[in-house]
Amino acid sequence: MFLHPLRLTTAAMLLAAATPLALAATTAAAPGAAASAAVAAAMPTVMTPPPTSAASAPAVSAPAASATAAAPAASAASAPAAALAPASPASAPLAATLDGRVQDVKSDVIKLNRDLLVLEEELLFPANTQVALFVSMDVGKLFELDSVQVKLDDKVVANYLYTPLEVQALHRGGVQRVWLGNLKTGDHEIVAFFTGKGPHDRDYKRGATVKFEKGTEAKYIELRIQDSTGKLQPEFDVKLWQ
Repeated sequence: MFLHPLRLTTAAMLLAAATPLALAATTAAAPGAAASAAVAAAMPTVMTPPPTSAASAPAVSAPAASATAAAPAASAASAPAAALAPASPASAPLAATLDGRVQDVKSDVIKLNRDLLVLEEELLFPANTQVALFVSMDVGKLFELDSVQVKLDDKVVANYLYTPLEVQALHRGGVQRVWLGNLKTGDHEIVAFFTGKGPHDRDYKRGATVKFEKGTEAKYIELRIQDSTGKLQPEFDVKLWQ
């Protein structure tokens, strides 16, 4: 059978025109499905985990829950205990060592101060011109010392007013230095006046005088207050020490 070329060309054109019409009819019949398919093909696949319900969640046992609740309370209770806990044993020897060093430093300072005072006296009052006056009291029941005045070569060199505590110290055997100075070599005179309360609570004032020679060595003079049991009166004496 022979087909004319013009007829073949006409059939092909009719077929090509019918194919888009068929596709359009199919799209019009199910527009939603085609759109959904196109969107699904264009979007990436997202994995969504299944929802977990309260019933499907694993149950927490009672001991575990109580332990979890007790943990904050235990930490809160342990905080004050840790704050009030004593220092570690390792810090105790360190503190003892520091305290010992502080005591050693204090002792060294005291010794240094004493040495400086001795050096000052040696520089200011050399031995060849130094004279020191001391006051002492033996028993002292018959006399309550109030004050002492000392004159050296008719010149007042010391005036001292005593407190009750100082008088008690003298009663216990203490010795007080009332004057320290320099004198040239030669003859000198000391006059001491003692004022206080005598027997029967009467005002009492007595004096003691001594003459001495100052040499090239230091001179120490003691002004002594003694009780005379035979006379029931206080006695005042001056003793020279070499």
